[in-house]
Amino acid sequence: MAMQQIPPRIRWAVDLMDVQPDDNVLEIGCGPGAGAELICQRLETGKLFAIDRSESGVDRTKRRCAKHVESGRLTVRQIDLATLRVPVKRLTKVFAFNVNLFWVRDCADEVALLHDRVVPGGAVYLFYEAKMPDLIPNIVTKASASLAAAGFRVSAVEQKAPPVVGIIGKR
Repeated sequence: MAMQQIPPRIRWAVDLMDVQPDDNVLEIGCGPGAGAELICQRLETGKLFAIDRSESGVDRTKRRCAKHVESGRLTVRQIDLATLRVPVKRLTKVFAFNVNLFWVRDCADEVALLHDRVVPGGAVYLFYEAKMPDLIPNIVTKASASLAAAGFRVSAVEQKAPPVVGIIGKR
């Protein structure tokens, strides 16, 4: 199978997360699996648990990252964050790219679940591609408020060309 391209925005986001070899990471909305592929390349003893509500997203990630699934480094499940039961009890990082949940509707239960699973010193990384740049201030305000309400310290907002915003909540 030919090596699939990893979009620069995904590469930038994963670089910003600074994934360590022993991290336990949850990816929310794994989609085509580009983020999962990059994250798994950096893990040695750590694990990635990737979820997506869509069956096609789960299938695409499993196919793209088959060697990581086979090695036991990657688990992929079709599930909604609200009903998540993570096999990894202590997450060091949570990664989501263009997951609207955190700014479109009330997500207090989901963010509380993340706060419960992320170890002290760990973080939630929410990234959004700015296809409509005028939405960015609203996204940042609402996603930051969602994280802060659950007890995360919103530590940084990054932007890059093409415009991508990252909202980082540290525990």
